[in-house]
Amino acid sequence: MAESHWDMVTVLCKKGPTAAQAKSKQAILAAQRRGEDVETSKKWAAGQNKQHSITKNTPKLDRETEELHHDQVTLEVGKVIQQGRQSKGLTQKDLATKINEKPQVIADYESERAIPNNQFLGKIERAIGLKL
Repeated sequence: MAESHWDMVTVLCKKGPTAAQAKSKQAILAAQRRGEDVETSKKWAAGQNKQHSITKNTPKLDRETEELHHDQVTLEVGKVIQQGRQSKGLTQKDLATKINEKPQVIADYESERAIPNNQFLGKIERAIGLKL
């Protein structure tokens, strides 16, 4: 018969915490109380469907060169829209609802902040009766 070692001891212990339990707030606080090193990191947009995010460099590219610069509505076009709208007795909101657009779009065109869109300008021409 084989020899047995009487001085050998086998210790049975519990398994460590699962991944979900180790990430819980209670487990983190308990580890901090024991003085263990705890590393936490926040993942950007974790668990969200962020497929179409705008990069941070887009405004920088718009300002960088003339090649990437968007044309904006001229002052004359903005004034013609405003005068035509006022001659018909319409507010920006009334004109916007008449052409099925948002009032902010009309305000942008009148203040030269909008990028010209021929389809939109055609709608305004028909609504105020002036050529832009």
